[in-house]
Amino acid sequence: RVRPMATMAKALRELGVEVSSDTLPMTVTSTGVPAGGEITIDASGSSQFVSGLLLSAPRYGNGITVRHEGGTLPSMPHIEMTVAMLRQAGITVEQGENWWKVHPGTIQGGTWNIEPDLSNATPFLAAAAVTGGSLTVNDWPATTTQPGDAFRQILTDMGATVEQTPEYLRAVGNPDGRITGIDLDMSQIGELTPTVAALAALAETPSRLTGIAHLRGHETDRLKALATEINSLGGDVTELDDGLQINPAPLHGGLWHAYADHRMATAGAIIGLRVEGVEVDDIDTTAKTLPGFARMWEKMLNPNG
Repeated sequence: RVRPMATMAKALRELGVEVSSDTLPMTVTSTGVPAGGEITIDASGSSQFVSGLLLSAPRYGNGITVRHEGGTLPSMPHIEMTVAMLRQAGITVEQGENWWKVHPGTIQGGTWNIEPDLSNATPFLAAAAVTGGSLTVNDWPATTTQPGDAFRQILTDMGATVEQTPEYLRAVGNPDGRITGIDLDMSQIGELTPTVAALAALAETPSRLTGIAHLRGHETDRLKALATEINSLGGDVTELDDGLQINPAPLHGGLWHAYADHRMATAGAIIGLRVEGVEVDDIDTTAKTLPGFARMWEKMLNPNG
């Protein structure tokens, strides 16, 4: 109910679709097939504004041309995923810097092999890093546009060992669980921020995560939430205009608030592997994107239990 929707509602109205409100609940009404055309939006708040318009564009009479004007466009890999899927479905897409033109056409069906959700896999890989353990994710794609794939290099940079084969990806933490801080522009991989911030809170050297001002408009203000919760456990986190400065500090147990945000909940679970007495207040909110997370987490910790 609180995620930004006004950009999409305004765009649809300009394309000839009736939208009753700028926030949920909303009623979307169209009398026949909209003509489509060219639309200019500011998608700096979320790449989903672009992806949503592109996915619907083939069914408009003239297709849609989307132009982005405004701040830095975040999460470009998600838009590239959208374009790739449209092309695989037989749709013609032209693109340039901050613009995309989708031609009208028939969306082809077929058999699709859906990649595993790599971002949802990152908390489990992070668990190996913070505990000095080992974790294997099967069927990690050899090539992908998913932002979660960047986590392989992040883990390596923070001191873990990563092994990839055609069958799996394996992360192995230092035997003593030592983690090194990182200086990282996360503008294109913002959804990984809670996982990386949890690792950084346990690192022996400082971390600086930048390029993620847009996270203030996600399920919660993730930058404020991460700073508040890590600091409540004794951490040393400073909010930046576009990110977080995380310095080493001894952490202690306490209640970790999830803010009804699935990635905040998993960040608390990661820290709880190393810091005794950490309790996540609403682990069930992970069901939004990963039903059964708690059961999978327990099985990971007790594979023979």
